[in-house]
Amino acid sequence: MIIQSNSIKPLFDNVLIKPLEGETKTAGGILLPETAKEKPQMGKVMAVGPGAVADDGKKIPMMVKAGQKVMYKKWGGNELKVGNEEWLLVEQKDILAIIE
Repeated sequence: MIIQSNSIKPLFDNVLIKPLEGETKTAGGILLPETAKEKPQMGKVMAVGPGAVADDGKKIPMMVKAGQKVMYKKWGGNELKVGNEEWLLVEQKDILAIIE
């Protein structure tokens, strides 16, 4: 099933990320075949949930917002087919940094 991006609204502290393209060549200029490319760890935040609620009832605010470029954990999240692209739905705790 192919999902349209405007129909995905993350819940709790989930974040929808569109991964950026992996490197296509090395620093020395050697072109990499598809099988040698590493899975990208950076992407653009497309949508965020409203935040989680802690055990004591306090709301945990979201640290990221749509449009930001982020670095996330290499293994984790759930892959979604959005249009003809693979996007990720990850928890906020799986985001390591905001890239400015």
